Amino acid sequence: MAEFTAKDVMRLREQTGAGMMDCKKALTDADGDFEKAGELLRERGIAKAAKRASKVAAEGVVYALVEGKKGVLLEVNCESDFVANGEKFRTLVDLVAKQILKCDPKDISELLASDMGGGKTVETFISEQVGIIGEKISVRRFTVYKTEGFIETYIHMGGTMGVMLDFSCPETPVTKELAHNIALHTAFAKPAYLAAEDVPAEAVEKEKAILLQEVHNDEKMAGKPEKVLAGIVEGKIKKFYEENCLLEQKYVKDDKVTVKQLIAQGAKEAGIPVAVKALVFFVRGEGIEKKAEDLSEEVAKQVEAAKK
Repeated sequence: MAEFTAKDVMRLREQTGAGMMDCKKALTDADGDFEKAGELLRERGIAKAAKRASKVAAEGVVYALVEGKKGVLLEVNCESDFVANGEKFRTLVDLVAKQILKCDPKDISELLASDMGGGKTVETFISEQVGIIGEKISVRRFTVYKTEGFIETYIHMGGTMGVMLDFSCPETPVTKELAHNIALHTAFAKPAYLAAEDVPAEAVEKEKAILLQEVHNDEKMAGKPEKVLAGIVEGKIKKFYEENCLLEQKYVKDDKVTVKQLIAQGAKEAGIPVAVKALVFFVRGEGIEKKAEDLSEEVAKQVEAAKK
């Protein structure tokens, strides 16, 4: 076997952007042949994956999968709509969702380290697909529900956002229609909490402090007793619950009833108790800062690089 040095490993790393251990393994497998090692890294998708690591992946899809009494809501990101709508990317997302339901990982790290078969981890699989697809791909987040009732999901416009709800009742035509309507409502109204009691005490106190300051700053409230002002704040807190808690929200198709009342009506029609136990919704790319580059600046960078 041909010898290679630490400098060779470093040079290969600088040229490909791959990790030290990957470079060392490639040189070992290539019997020290530098060019062949670079080809091996490209074949394995590692070089291309590493080069794309600094890219911003803010596109992609929100995806839902339900198998029996388990469901997963998953967000996987890529760099462009073109790739997000492609068959290879969609297949990748489906396979990752199935892996989550199979292995029940507690977090992203455990998911990426899980074995997909043949000794290949999810992380390795994604790296290979980055090499094939040519864009950075990252599993951003997922939520798994295990239910004693049934799970309802809704994906909006091919994956721009998704909703998953856990219902603690049997799935019947009546409860299924009710669940679908509530899922649509959730996608539209985007509640932060399921019920008023789910709002953390510190969040309520913070909101009250803000509202109290607003009331004090209102000239119309000047001279009114603190007890009156406190009562006004309590009224505003009720409005806060109505806007942010699913069960307290006005139903989007009929604002004369709340979602809680809608569920009560559905339960009466179905003849069984009905309750929403949990909800989660993801908006694709929410909170990810998209990188906007000036075209002239990018051209200048490429010209400068060509001179070196």
